[in-house]
Amino acid sequence: MEKLKDELKSQIGVAKSLDELEALRVHIFGKQGLLTQQLKNLAALSPEERKTVGAQLNVIKGELFDLLESLKKQFEEKELEAKLLLEKIDVTLPGRSVSFGKIHPISNTIAQIVEIFGNMGFKLAAGPDIEDDFHNFSALNIGPMHPARQEQDTFYLKNGNLLRTQTSNVQIRTMLKEKPPLRIIAPGRTFRSDSDQTHTPMFHQVEGLVIEQGIHMGHLKGCLLDFLKAFFELSDLKLRFRPSYFPFTEPSAEVDIQCDRSGGKLKIGQGNDWLEILGCGMVHPQVLKNCNIDPQTHQGFAFGMGIERITMLKHGIPDLRTFYESDLKWMDHYGFSPFEV
Repeated sequence: MEKLKDELKSQIGVAKSLDELEALRVHIFGKQGLLTQQLKNLAALSPEERKTVGAQLNVIKGELFDLLESLKKQFEEKELEAKLLLEKIDVTLPGRSVSFGKIHPISNTIAQIVEIFGNMGFKLAAGPDIEDDFHNFSALNIGPMHPARQEQDTFYLKNGNLLRTQTSNVQIRTMLKEKPPLRIIAPGRTFRSDSDQTHTPMFHQVEGLVIEQGIHMGHLKGCLLDFLKAFFELSDLKLRFRPSYFPFTEPSAEVDIQCDRSGGKLKIGQGNDWLEILGCGMVHPQVLKNCNIDPQTHQGFAFGMGIERITMLKHGIPDLRTFYESDLKWMDHYGFSPFEV
C-alpha cells in the first residue's frame, strides 16, 4: 500500500499543467483507475483483511485527493495570474478611440429656435406642465364647450388640474405678470391624448408672443419669414398665409412653406406644392382684456409650431414615435455632436 501511495504521489508531483493533473485524476480515481480497482478487489479478501486493507486504501485515497486539489488550485492561480498579466491595461495611456454621447434632435432644435429668436430680441420664458383651467383654456378664449376640453383630448388630474395641451399658458402667465412691451419665446412639453405615426401623447411646442404698440400682421409675417429662412437655411423660402380660426387670435392664419413632393421625396424651398408648418395670428382683444392689457392701446401677435414636426422636416425623420424609443442606433444616426451644437 505504501509503495502504491509513493508511486502515485510521485506521478502527481511531476504534473506540469491542469490537463496532466486531470489525466492523473482519471488514472487514479476513474472507473478503471488504480485506486478504484484496489477498492473493488476488497470483495475477494477475508473480513479481517478487508477491514485492514480498506482502512489503508481510504487513507491513501484522502491523501491523494488532497494533493490533487492543492496542485489544481496552484495551477489555476498561475493561469489566472498569466491571464491578468496578458490582459493588463495601462490606464495612464491616452484614449485612442473615445465615443461621446449625442445631443437629441429635439434638444438641438430647441437650442436653434432659442438662438434665432434670441437674435430678434425675444426673451426665453417657461411655465408649468401641470396647469389649471384658467391659464390653459379660459384666459385663451376657449369656451367651456370647446372640443379641446374633452377628456379624449386632454389629460385631467384628480384635483381638477390638467397636463397643459399647449405652451400658450406661458403667454397668459407672462402677460399677467409683466407689463408691455413683451417679446417672449416659450418652448416646452405639451400633452394630448393621441398616438400614431404623426402624434404622441407627449410632444414639444414653441410659441412666441409680441405685445407692443402699433403691432400689425406685417410684423408677424416678417418675423416668421426671418425665422423659417434661418432655421431651414434657405434664403429664398416662400411662405403662404391662409385664413384660419383660433379662439385666442383674430385674425388668424395658418402658414404653409413651399415644397416639392415629386419623386416620393419632400424637398423644402422648391417646387409648386405647399406644406402646413404653423399657426399664428393677432392676439384676440378678449385675451388681452383677460390679462389686464388694454386692446385700445396695445396690440400683439402670437404663433405656435410643433418642434417635432419642424425637426422631422429639416432632418428627414419619417416617424414621430422614434424620437422617444431610446434607440441608441437611432440616436447615433440622427443625434448631434455636443461640439457642433
